Amino acid sequence: MMIAITGTPGTGKTHLSKELTKRGYKVLDLNDHIRRNGLLEDKDEERDTYCVDVDSLDISLDEHRTKDLTFIEGHISHCVSCDMAIVLRCSPDILAERLKCRGYSDGKVAENVQAEILDVILCEASEADMPVYELDSSDDSPESIADKVTDILAGNTDKYRPGNIDWTGELEKWF
Repeated sequence: MMIAITGTPGTGKTHLSKELTKRGYKVLDLNDHIRRNGLLEDKDEERDTYCVDVDSLDISLDEHRTKDLTFIEGHISHCVSCDMAIVLRCSPDILAERLKCRGYSDGKVAENVQAEILDVILCEASEADMPVYELDSSDDSPESIADKVTDILAGNTDKYRPGNIDWTGELEKWF
């Protein structure tokens, strides 16, 4: 079973993954996998990001598709064949601060905040043929988010279904 841990950059995927690893789960860092397998393509200079052939990426993950539970962490993990996606969400103000602390340019911060407000990752994940759940990481610790992931794995999913988190009220503030 393969579960995507996805979300806009800065929503807490890496911190959650570290906590899940501490708890004994197998977690694959998708960005590292992409680099190790030579899957980076041309750089989009305008957006300051690299392109990835998702079909080639999906094929490269075949060796990780086993009966054992594997989480794949990365903001495009929902684009590959998975059994489930967990989308981390974050308040636009908190997300912007996290991205600024990483040294993101104002334009890149704005692009990612806009994507978060407009539910871009959630919508993309929801278009795939798999269950999708969303978790608000704005004020929760990685331990608390990991507890919620465990809750989802136990079948307690109703409170995590898409539609519970709505940042659209922030649109006017940001754009």
